[in-house]
Amino acid sequence: MTYRIGIDLGGTKTEILVLGPDGRNLVRRRAATPADYHTALTMMAEMVRGAEAEIGAIATVGVGIPGTISPATGLVKNANSNALNGHAFDKDLGLLLNREIRVANDANCFALSEASDGAAAGASVVFGVILGTGCGAGIVVDGKILEGRHRIAGEWGHTPLPWPRPDELPLRSCWCGRAGCLETYVSGTALAQQADGPAARDATLLTARAAAGDAAAAQALAIHVERLARGLGALATLLDPDVIVFGGGLSDLAHLYEQLPGLMAPYVFSDVFTAKIVPNKHGDSSGVRGAAWLWPALD
Repeated sequence: MTYRIGIDLGGTKTEILVLGPDGRNLVRRRAATPADYHTALTMMAEMVRGAEAEIGAIATVGVGIPGTISPATGLVKNANSNALNGHAFDKDLGLLLNREIRVANDANCFALSEASDGAAAGASVVFGVILGTGCGAGIVVDGKILEGRHRIAGEWGHTPLPWPRPDELPLRSCWCGRAGCLETYVSGTALAQQADGPAARDATLLTARAAAGDAAAAQALAIHVERLARGLGALATLLDPDVIVFGGGLSDLAHLYEQLPGLMAPYVFSDVFTAKIVPNKHGDSSGVRGAAWLWPALD
């Protein structure tokens, strides 16, 4: 009988989840993420041992991280939690737990979760997008994460805004060192700043404000969804997904699902565009569920 443990290692919180053989949640715990790398490893190992004590069995362990492990060096790269970068995370945690640990980018885990038993279950090609403070994405094909040769497949947020308009020039600078990255235009932070200026961070009230007649909020939402349509239109031409599923704080914006299919169609190199665009099923548990699903059923 196979039990799977998933861990979602975030910048501020770490979550652990145990899935039973039937995919049900058996144990779920959260803790603040320590700033120190070795302290965080110790905490995760203790969380795993505690969860296994509760279920009375040893489980497989998968971890979602905000970065990826370089196939060239075996060390974490591209993590926005800087403490992870440059460490052999899977090997270090594996030594503490005396077993193999599977690790994937957290957006890939989100996509895998929704493709396995979520909003995109049964679809062949799934593109999972997380729109929150930043912008992450993952690709699942026939139930398996597509990581690519350099394990950067799905890094859609660091591809350029397609077909920029004169009023969008010069392109915005991104933390990655380049200019024009989609993350700087379609993330929740970007949406908030479009409405309320460069210091803004919270976009959660914009739809209510727009409904109440706030012109700045309504304009920001319209600009945001049009830019998102361009970005996803270019992506759809390249990947041709069956389902695009949204996660993150902006996944609650109902107008995205109503407006995006029509807005995307002119940017997709096809006579028709019929891909489903849906919100996630598993909410803020989707990433940790995907980490658990990094191990297939063995029973």
